Amino acid sequence: MSRSGNTSQIIKRSSGIRWLWLSLGVLIADRASKFAIERYTPVFFRRSIISDIVVLVHNQNPGIAFGVFSDSNPRTIAPILLVPTLAMILLLIWLLATGRAGGALAQSGIATILGGAAGNAVDRLIHGSVTDFLEVRLWMYIWPSFNVADSAIVIGAALVLMELLFGGRQLLNSSEKGN
Repeated sequence: MSRSGNTSQIIKRSSGIRWLWLSLGVLIADRASKFAIERYTPVFFRRSIISDIVVLVHNQNPGIAFGVFSDSNPRTIAPILLVPTLAMILLLIWLLATGRAGGALAQSGIATILGGAAGNAVDRLIHGSVTDFLEVRLWMYIWPSFNVADSAIVIGAALVLMELLFGGRQLLNSSEKGN
């Protein structure tokens, strides 16, 4: 590989690493919000924020998304859930550090997912479960309670999906115009 090829690889890697600050920001926001809920509200706390549409709650979820495995014993399920979570965290860090995370949209999405995954992993290490504190209701439907980490994971996945669906097409169109 030429010297300029090495330089572009170094720049590409460092641009991916810079997104780790976003991951750290998500992790800090997640832990701060969960700390406030854990400190100032009892478990099973409920208070309406916006009519009965958005409700502040304090739930401990030993399971995974949407309450799957929520009836499980936290001491049993937490270690089982931590192993794949830690493997995913390492994979996401590797994708960012090696510059294999795609363009800026995908990199920011992966960094956001990383911060959310780390936030929920820290909860499992501390409590054996994840603290959830927001509940959204639409008519008769009640969305399972969630937290900042869960929101970050969903937003990050949407960003990665947007790049997959639309980013590649933009790159393809711009390279065709150059030919």
